[in-house]
Amino acid sequence: MRFTKVDATGNDFLVRTVADPAESVALPVAVVAALCDRTGGLGADGVITIGPGRSGADCTMLLQNADGGVAEISGNGARAVALVGAAAGYGTADTLVVDAGSGRRTIRLVRDPSGVVTAAEVDMGPVTIEATDLTVAAGTGEVTGDVASVGNPHFVVFVEDPEGVDLAELGPAIEHAPAFPRRTNVHFVRVDGDDRITMRIWERGAGATRSCGSGACAVAAVAHARGLVGDVVTVRVPGGELVVALGPTVRLSGPVERMSETEVDTARLGRA
Repeated sequence: MRFTKVDATGNDFLVRTVADPAESVALPVAVVAALCDRTGGLGADGVITIGPGRSGADCTMLLQNADGGVAEISGNGARAVALVGAAAGYGTADTLVVDAGSGRRTIRLVRDPSGVVTAAEVDMGPVTIEATDLTVAAGTGEVTGDVASVGNPHFVVFVEDPEGVDLAELGPAIEHAPAFPRRTNVHFVRVDGDDRITMRIWERGAGATRSCGSGACAVAAVAHARGLVGDVVTVRVPGGELVVALGPTVRLSGPVERMSETEVDTARLGRA
């Protein structure tokens, strides 16, 4: 299999394209885990399969987290799809319409003078705030946060110092808490002004990551609902900055960069 490794504000993905819709299926969990392993594999936060479009979409995207589990959507992953999909000839000069697990997404493309996609704005659809001030057991104590959905689940916790949070302890404890039967992404957030937020991330199925696009949308929407930020918010993550524009749907903007091209014999993965 041939993969393009793409960086999207600190999230890295292995992206492959398939010409046959029948091949637009999830890879075996063990293969994805081996590919994403940062010691013995290529190293990534997830694997994305791009397939031919259907019923008005330019292409499809199927995202598997680093543990091999299928995720509904990824904002950063959608930008990775924009880069690779556009290079494969999908979409128009300005727009790519993608069918993901959580529904259809329209992506506006930003290209450099040579035509390469360097950034993208993804219409992520609406954010639904499902619960506020939910308290869950985590580690030796309890953590209170808000539950939001961007087609995938998020738990948003406001703290004074995101860097001071023991992410390795609290992240997995909250991800697997009984309150979240599908597990959840976890975000520790500080509001720095009416247009700026800082967050750290524990992603469902990937662990601590440097960025989360759908998470940026979730935290901006939750902070907006609490009256803490305006309609346009810059979200600072360990991997860079994302811009979230809030409205009836939420738009996520950020850069995207091709890192490498690699061909892998998946039958040999995991061998010494």
